[in-house]
Amino acid sequence: MTHYSNDKNIARLVRQQLRLGWLFHHGKCHGKLTAPGKGSIPVPCTPSDCRALQNFKLMLRRLECR
Repeated sequence: MTHYSNDKNIARLVRQQLRLGWLFHHGKCHGKLTAPGKGSIPVPCTPSDCRALQNFKLMLRRLECR
């Protein structure tokens, strides 16, 4: 299994999006989650902010609405 994030909830969201046809690319510091034909967002590997999960969900919603 590929490691997406140290936060289990963020990693679970990434796996859900991958099942829907999204792509994940490893980077030097952060991974990148790419929506087909819409763009990409960074995936926090080691989130230290208590709002990291809420911020990631918000970025997902914004990208899906494009």
